[in-house]
Amino acid sequence: MGSPRIAIVHEWFTSMRGGEKCVEALCEVFPDATLYALLHVKGSVSPTIERMPLHTSFIQHLPFAAHHYRHYLPLFPAAVEHFDMSAYDIVISSNHCVAKGVRTGPRQLHICYCYTPMRYIWTQYDDYFGRGRSGFFTRLGMRAVVGYLRRWDLRTAQHPQHIIAISENIRERIRKIYGRESDVIYPPVETSALNVETHHEGFDLIVSALVPYKHVDLAVEAYTKLGLRLVVIGDGPDFARLRRMAGPTVSMAGWLSDDGVRDHFRRCRAVVFPGEEDFGIVPVEAIACGKPVVAYARGGALETVLERPELRTGVLFREQSVDSLIAAVRTLETASFDPDAMHRFAIGFDREIYKERMREYVFRHWAAFEGRAPQP
Repeated sequence: MGSPRIAIVHEWFTSMRGGEKCVEALCEVFPDATLYALLHVKGSVSPTIERMPLHTSFIQHLPFAAHHYRHYLPLFPAAVEHFDMSAYDIVISSNHCVAKGVRTGPRQLHICYCYTPMRYIWTQYDDYFGRGRSGFFTRLGMRAVVGYLRRWDLRTAQHPQHIIAISENIRERIRKIYGRESDVIYPPVETSALNVETHHEGFDLIVSALVPYKHVDLAVEAYTKLGLRLVVIGDGPDFARLRRMAGPTVSMAGWLSDDGVRDHFRRCRAVVFPGEEDFGIVPVEAIACGKPVVAYARGGALETVLERPELRTGVLFREQSVDSLIAAVRTLETASFDPDAMHRFAIGFDREIYKERMREYVFRHWAAFEGRAPQP
């Protein structure tokens, strides 16, 4: 029997963020795969993804979908279920919303790489659809459909034969919400491209989308009160509000290129990570440069921002408040770190390690599946 035919299903291709970087690496591992997505904005992702064969759903053709596709959330289940996967032996769903709901048959192996159960309807519903977060009619519409979406999400979570979580944090969330066990393969981080830099230029750094649940406002307020320098790299709906809050020591840099971000990692004193994340690529990138991280002690940060006697990679603050963050920043000023040990730890999350683990996982389970799959 020849090589298995592989499809990779992702929610949408509109920018290069963490999920898209995972898919990019999968395209290198499985260069003959075919991609499926609800929506693709041409030129918005890397050349590696752009040159792959790619099929989109009817969402692609709806009015204003390129910029307002999230408004079509109630239609996403129907769109992903409409894909025809019958030509493939292995389906890999890259899921944080509906990709795992793709229909597969008994002779197909479905592996879900899960960034999180759908946060819009579970853990962060109020962050997206609470009062002050969205318009009246959006809130009204979501109240009408959230029950259906939750039932659909729970039902389709049983479809993949195997689920891979991006962190121990997400493995526990999958267990709690879906009642499924999963394996952990951390997402790819370009740690081998980052070198230890022991000097700094006296500023701390945030690299983040500027949306409410990231809680960048805590850091802006804390550093304004402390009179310490903070550079905020990122853009989003909160940009104008944060700029109004920022005192003279806080600089709003907007989005920068990857090279620009890496340059700031090298020149900063520390990186601040005030939100609760599923995993958190930014802390690993900072640690790879030998720069400590000040992080909120919840979520994926607990797996990379360590305060152990044998290895310290940062300082954790226990309450998501300005005062707790200020105390952590002051602790940072007296703490000691081993940049070389930090770099060695970060290399364990490198992109090439992710690729090798995904390759081994998929083909190991395919070999086992081939041996028991029903024959035509």
